[in-house]
Amino acid sequence: MSKDFGKDALNAINKKTGKNITPGAVKKLASTVKPSTMQSEAQLRQLIKQVSAMAKVPVTEETIQEIVNTVKKGGATSGTMESLMKLIMKK
Repeated sequence: MSKDFGKDALNAINKKTGKNITPGAVKKLASTVKPSTMQSEAQLRQLIKQVSAMAKVPVTEETIQEIVNTVKKGGATSGTMESLMKLIMKK
């Protein structure tokens, strides 16, 4: 994960939501993510809900399922947190 990419993603999210999510909050949540998180649908759903709550952007069950399917197809990468946040912000 490049520093600029993460900062740019966070700035875009904050601008879109009108919120101020701090890099520290993202790092704290990201630190809880393990490769096994991306393999467990229950853990992945919980992570999506945590990201949604942090961004104060509601997600529907349909959106959660779409994100779960996308992550499972793509696997876990170093940019997973940014990817999740971008997917949630698209909704």
